[in-house]
Amino acid sequence: MKIYFAGSIRGGRDRVELYHRLIVYLGRYGTVLTEHVGNPNITARGENLESKEIFDRDAGWMDESDVVIAEVTTSSLGVGYELGRAEALGKPVLCLHCSTDENGLTAMIAGNNTFRVSEYSDIDSAFRAIDKFFADIAG
Repeated sequence: MKIYFAGSIRGGRDRVELYHRLIVYLGRYGTVLTEHVGNPNITARGENLESKEIFDRDAGWMDESDVVIAEVTTSSLGVGYELGRAEALGKPVLCLHCSTDENGLTAMIAGNNTFRVSEYSDIDSAFRAIDKFFADIAG
């Protein structure tokens, strides 16, 4: 299983430690193509690559992936774009949103019936949402 993990980079790195823990956990289910999202050395300035290089690489990974897991608590244009691309490609998508965050989840994600949206309050409830997602797509 090839997993595309989406989380905010240039939109803010407040949750990078969480991203890292989620990525490690997702490794139980397959190869996470976008491990760099959980790298604490990547700042909100992004990677030391040209934008075109990042787009081409990430678009290729999206095309190659079997599923998409997105942490959507921190608003990010990039994550929103990735979710739209995943939907257009027909990928199974799990969106994780922290229920204790004071900002609500955008209606464009919350109201999209093609995405599975799971609220979580702590890392263990996020892990349970991931486990349920993979059990459900396995049939």
